[in-house]
Amino acid sequence: MKATLQQTEPVGAPRVIDSHCHVISQRHFSYPWLAQVPQLAQDFLLQDYAPQAQAAGVTACVFVEVDVQASQMAAEALFAANLGGGVVAVVAACRPESSDFAADLERIAAQPLVKGLRRVLHTQDDALSQQPGFASNLRRLAAYGLSFDLCVKATQLPLARALVAQCPQVQFVLDHCGNPDLQGGRLAAWRADLQALAALPNVVCKVSGLMTQLPARSPGAPDLRPVFEHVLACFGWHRLLWGSDWPVCTLAAPLGRWMDCTRQLIAQASVDETAQLFSLNAARIYRLA
Repeated sequence: MKATLQQTEPVGAPRVIDSHCHVISQRHFSYPWLAQVPQLAQDFLLQDYAPQAQAAGVTACVFVEVDVQASQMAAEALFAANLGGGVVAVVAACRPESSDFAADLERIAAQPLVKGLRRVLHTQDDALSQQPGFASNLRRLAAYGLSFDLCVKATQLPLARALVAQCPQVQFVLDHCGNPDLQGGRLAAWRADLQALAALPNVVCKVSGLMTQLPARSPGAPDLRPVFEHVLACFGWHRLLWGSDWPVCTLAAPLGRWMDCTRQLIAQASVDETAQLFSLNAARIYRLA
């Protein structure tokens, strides 16, 4: 029987929308980047995710594209839209640098479950997102009500800010808190650049992907607290979304440990602040019922 997320949470339990979940299906798609990450070079399917997510209190999830080869992007979006099992929205892959982007966008936007787009930038040359056509194509998203996930390195945050500033009508979502270099400890530039990006009103931030940035044998929450507090100071509770980044998070810790770590970080938050982080903001940004 196909595993699904529990759609009716217990009375009194907070709703948790995982705003950043991946599914890897090598039977359906090719993922060139997996050659560099052999630990993830296997299937990670919804039925693998569901019991872990449900144990952590997750009641719904947003599928985020997994950087398949370009010729398979449309097929991945259709595949994700038909997963069911608690997947309530899809962030589909795109290539804003392409001259075919307008036509591709029209096809992608026709799928009701597609609520946003993403182009992985942290593996690309910095010049890619600065091409004039890149920003002008992203500005097309506003007419469709689609958001754009920013997947960048910490050193690319100034480039991300320049892109966001050129598209004031588009909603941007920063993945993984901008990937601070927690292992190297070089956080001064990240702090300043994140604050500058957060000053733009059309960007929100996912509290996700942080466990994989930690040094080995880190206790987790104590090392993450200064980072989380800076992210919170920059964006505020109303602009933060929680995400698991499963299965990438398993490179460092199980999904459940990341949830436990998150709950330690927000132990002093109010009921309303917790709800904003875990569900309300994701529902607003990805336009969920």
